[in-house]
Amino acid sequence: MSVTTVARPSTVDRRARGAVAALFLTNGALLANLVPRYPEVKDALDLTNTAYGLAVAAFPAGAIAAGLAAATLVRRFGSARVAVAGTVLTGVGILLAGLAPALPLLVVALFAAGAMDAFTDVAQNAHGLRVQRRYGRSIINGFHALWSIGAVLGGATAAAAIALDIPLGAHLAGTAVLFSVVALVALRSCLPGLDDAPEGAAHLPAGAGAPAAPDVSTGSTSRTSRSGVPGRTVLVLVALVLVAVAGTLVEDAGITWSAVYLSGSLGAPATLAAAGFVALVGAQFVGRLVGDRMVDRFGQRSVARGGGLLVALGTGLALAVPTVPGTIAGFAAAGFGVATLVPAAMQQADELPGLRTGTGLTLVSWLMRLGFLLSPPVVGLVADATSLRAGLLVLPLAGALVVLLAGVLPARRTAATPRPRTTEEVPA
Repeated sequence: MSVTTVARPSTVDRRARGAVAALFLTNGALLANLVPRYPEVKDALDLTNTAYGLAVAAFPAGAIAAGLAAATLVRRFGSARVAVAGTVLTGVGILLAGLAPALPLLVVALFAAGAMDAFTDVAQNAHGLRVQRRYGRSIINGFHALWSIGAVLGGATAAAAIALDIPLGAHLAGTAVLFSVVALVALRSCLPGLDDAPEGAAHLPAGAGAPAAPDVSTGSTSRTSRSGVPGRTVLVLVALVLVAVAGTLVEDAGITWSAVYLSGSLGAPATLAAAGFVALVGAQFVGRLVGDRMVDRFGQRSVARGGGLLVALGTGLALAVPTVPGTIAGFAAAGFGVATLVPAAMQQADELPGLRTGTGLTLVSWLMRLGFLLSPPVVGLVADATSLRAGLLVLPLAGALVVLLAGVLPARRTAATPRPRTTEEVPA
């Protein structure tokens, strides 16, 4: 059995890794600067819980409406350019949402911001996986950890702005300009060229060629769908989407409802109410920081099951015994529990047999946003009918779903590099 050696990353590779890290950081920080000020927007427009939930759902709705176009944009303009342009336009949309004088304008602004965020999300992950292939080892969890750092910084910045009585418009304008500049500077260090180039081949030893991909048209190993994709691949992709959706449901609870629940239902002051969101994304960052080591030791399947159990027990206990400290701790447990779910689902989808590079990644990134779309209005409707505490039962339920579906993830990562691909594989 031959052993493939991996070349050390070049200066270009290291600079590209730093650039992708900056893009993930800014993406996490942008929306996080608006989240702790959602109660202010809700009060200014005099919205009910249902109206507020529907309005906030415009962000993921925009992402779903535009998400599939991301693959086309990436192929035409390159993932780096799409990620940076999406970052700038997301900042503009969030600023307009914060300044919206009426509910319809808030919905339109959040819809547009969500569409741009979808382009950024797919493009930055595509560029991150492109850099990962050049490194020859897993680094994608580190990028997502930087997203969590950005979210923590954004939430903390918003809390400071609230404490200093900085007007919402001035606050969001300043952050939009700052993060746009960071993204534009990062573009200079991204990998050149389009994403279709087979960069991984440059890191194979001399004389080593890419092994032929399995023939998915014969159905020799599994039944194929009419499109030529193996039936098992379709089922696994569906399960991966559900795992990612469960993760986004938990994230959305921190984004949309943590400040509202802590300040409204539990009576916490505005500055302390922001701590629920910060605790969730902070613990999520810690989980992603140690995620690769946990997966190497225990396997992705065990890590996901343990994380789902932590979400279910932590948030279930916080809702059963509602206190401000306990709720903040529950959001922290939820953040740590879902830390590796989305990166794992994206990477596994990108490596599924029978799909061209980027197809599985785009589908998971697009469909997982259903969690962000469905969660706000469902929780809002339940909250108006009963209580917000009852609406937040979506958290332990999402944890239970992860426990049930974690078997779709590998028990142990057997290779750090993505599988080889050929031009005969099924296109998107």
